[in-house]
Amino acid sequence: MSASPLDIIVFAPLAPIFGMLLFWFIQLLFIESQKYMLSGISKEHQPFIRFTNFIGIFFQTVCHALGYTVTKHGISEFYICVNYGKVAPKKNKTGLFEWLSNGFLFIGPFFIPPFLLLLCLIFLLNNGFIFYPIESYTFSENMIVFGNNIFHFSYSFFSFLATIDFMHPGHFGFFIMFILLGLGIRPSYIGEKTVKKVDIFYDLKNIRYNLLHKPLYIIFFLLSAYIFSYLSVLFNLNWYVGLFSLFGWLSIIAITALFFAHIFIFLIKVTDLIPGIFRYISLMLFPVSYVILRILFFLVPIPYIPTISLLLSISITSGLIILFLHSLTNTFKFSEPMKSHKKSK
Repeated sequence: MSASPLDIIVFAPLAPIFGMLLFWFIQLLFIESQKYMLSGISKEHQPFIRFTNFIGIFFQTVCHALGYTVTKHGISEFYICVNYGKVAPKKNKTGLFEWLSNGFLFIGPFFIPPFLLLLCLIFLLNNGFIFYPIESYTFSENMIVFGNNIFHFSYSFFSFLATIDFMHPGHFGFFIMFILLGLGIRPSYIGEKTVKKVDIFYDLKNIRYNLLHKPLYIIFFLLSAYIFSYLSVLFNLNWYVGLFSLFGWLSIIAITALFFAHIFIFLIKVTDLIPGIFRYISLMLFPVSYVILRILFFLVPIPYIPTISLLLSISITSGLIILFLHSLTNTFKFSEPMKSHKKSK
C-alpha cells in the first residue's frame, strides 16, 4: 500500500517531533519529582542541597556560555557560585542569535550534559547506536522507526548499567558523572536571600516566553525540519528520524540518571531514621560490601562477576538497612504492644 502524499508532506515529519517531546515531558516530570524529594531533606542536609544546586547552576551557566560561543556573541565575563551564575556577552546581538542563545540557556541543560555522557557511551556500549531503516515515509512508519531506535539504545544502555564494573576506571568515572547529572540537571533554587523556586512551571514559562516572543523563528524551525524531512525522503535516508532519535537517547540518559538520583536521595532519607553511628554504617554498606565481594570473586572466579556483585551488594545493603530500622527505630514496630483480647466466659 503506497503512502498518501498528504501523510508524507504534512503528518510524517511530525512523528519524531512528538516522540521527542513526549520523552522530554517525562524528563520534566522526573525533575519536578526529584526537587520535591530534595525539599523533604533540605533542613537536615543543607550542604547537600547547596551542592546539587551548584551542579545545576554550573550546567546552566556552561550551556549559556556555549550558546554565546556558538552564536558568536563572545564571552566577556563568566561567574559562578553556589547560588548564582552569570555569563556576559562581548557583543549584544539581537534577533535570531539572541533567540538561539536563550534557547541554550533554557533548553540546553536538558540535553547538553546528557550529550557528554552519550559521547562517553560511544566507548562503553556495544552495538547501542543503531538507526533502523525506513521503508515508507509515513507518520506511522516514522513513529515505529523512532520507537525502534529508542528501544534498541535503551536495551543496550540498561544492559550496560546492569553489568557495570565499578573496578573499571571508565565505568566508575561514567557512573560518577551519571549521578552528578541526575542530581543537578536543573538547579533546585536560585538566589541567596530571596529563594526563587525553579520548578516545572518556571521552566515551561521561560521556554514558552522564548518560543512565543519570536513566533517567526518557530515557523522557521518547523520549515527547516520539514525541508530536512523532504530531503531524507528524496535521498531515501533515515537522517531525519535519526536526528530526533538522538534527542530521545539524550532524554533516556537523563531520565535514567534522575531515577538513580531518586534512589540515592531516598537512601539518604531512610538512613536519617537510623540513630547514631549506624546511620553512617548504612551509607557505607554498598561500597564496602561491593569491594569485599569483588575481592572474594577474584579469589573464587565465577561467571558474571560484576552483575552478581552488584545485585548482592544491593541485597546486603537493603537487608541490613531494614534490620537497622527494625531494631533501632519504631519504623516497623507498633507504638504500643498488641494486647490479646479473649472472650470472657
